[in-house]
Amino acid sequence: MDRIVSSTRGASLLSTHRVLRNTYFLLGMTLAFSALTATLSTVFALPAPGLILMLVGFYGLMFLTYRLANSPMGILAAFAFTGFLGYCLGPILNSFLSAGMGDVIALALGGTALVFFCCSAYVLTTRKDMSFLGGMMMAGFVVLLVAVIANLFLQLPALQLAISVLFILFSSAAILWETSNIIHGGETNYIRATVSLYVSLYNIFISLLSLLGFARND
Repeated sequence: MDRIVSSTRGASLLSTHRVLRNTYFLLGMTLAFSALTATLSTVFALPAPGLILMLVGFYGLMFLTYRLANSPMGILAAFAFTGFLGYCLGPILNSFLSAGMGDVIALALGGTALVFFCCSAYVLTTRKDMSFLGGMMMAGFVVLLVAVIANLFLQLPALQLAISVLFILFSSAAILWETSNIIHGGETNYIRATVSLYVSLYNIFISLLSLLGFARND
């Protein structure tokens, strides 16, 4: 009986390590591809897709990726999703570069990498169960949604800054939660895990750009 339990635990641990390894590998590849499309979009000064097209592309490609997550086509969908978001970054990066704020982009990249490293390292070293963050994240999502909708009409700089801070906190919590979910066997699909982590990193980067750009303008 003990051998069966030990064998089961070993198989579970091996599966968890495989999901984690595949997630980080695919995340690295999609980040590189996203950086490539962002660079091309910036160099060729491609036009911004517009709010409606961006939302359709974002949610449409995300839905497609999740729908195909259990098949090899899910990998292609993940690259299409991250590549599209990379393209959307181009016009934003161009606006910073044209304003002479290339250093702000570098700082935002460094800050994003630091947040991801710290959150991931904390969960991986302590192996703490972060499932308790689920409820708080749901509440945070509602607050963010209300704040974003309100800012569409109010256009208040202070509210925009508050939204950026909330996005950083929410996305950091999402990294903690997703990493914990992987190592505790809650998430067994590395494609879904990759997309979740990528979106968190994307939101942190955009939010840091907004905060640092505002501080630089001041």
